[in-house]
Amino acid sequence: MQFDEFNALLSARHSCRAFKPDPLPDGVIEKILLAAQKVPSWCNAQPWQVDVTRGDETDRLRLALHDHATRAAQTPDVKWPSAYTGPYQARRKTCGLQLYDSVGIERGDRRASARQMLENFQFFGAPHMALVTAPAELGAYAYLDCGGFLTGFTLAATALGVASIPQAAVAAFAPFLRDWFKLPADRVILCGISFGFADDTHPANAFRTDRAPLDEWVRWHGLKVSL
Repeated sequence: MQFDEFNALLSARHSCRAFKPDPLPDGVIEKILLAAQKVPSWCNAQPWQVDVTRGDETDRLRLALHDHATRAAQTPDVKWPSAYTGPYQARRKTCGLQLYDSVGIERGDRRASARQMLENFQFFGAPHMALVTAPAELGAYAYLDCGGFLTGFTLAATALGVASIPQAAVAAFAPFLRDWFKLPADRVILCGISFGFADDTHPANAFRTDRAPLDEWVRWHGLKVSL
């Protein structure tokens, strides 16, 4: 693959927030998983474990998790950020406003924004959800490796015409998910990935986030070399 093709794939990937109900063939899901596992990991530990839902199991989970999310306190395995400040807060706010504007939620309408947030726990209607976990004993670097896996998964899915969205929100109810999937206590629940075919007619899929210019996040050291 040439650079332009790879860059186009990166540009085509986006966080899908409305899916068609049509399930994917197992063979397509396996292709995505096998491609994603080729990402690098420390000492080739490949710390990710993935639980994938299909069909009725996705529907059972979405109903149960959404109900749980409406009445239970959030208890993630990994602590949420202590704060968003400066450019990080600005980017986060812009993304939220873009989403709310796309679905017609007025600024300050906290009830409507809360309803939209709860869509996370219905997987935005996706027919599949992949729960990503890592062994606690490997610590933060295993989480970093799993972040690479997420990138590989979402890019592989995009290359196959499959939409996806990584969701930290799903990990908010770690004890519930640990019980649901019968996971051992020594696995850390990191996030979910909802995936399937995008509903391109849904307004939530009408916007795209931008990326910060290079000079906001890169510091150069040494002499400049020109092509």
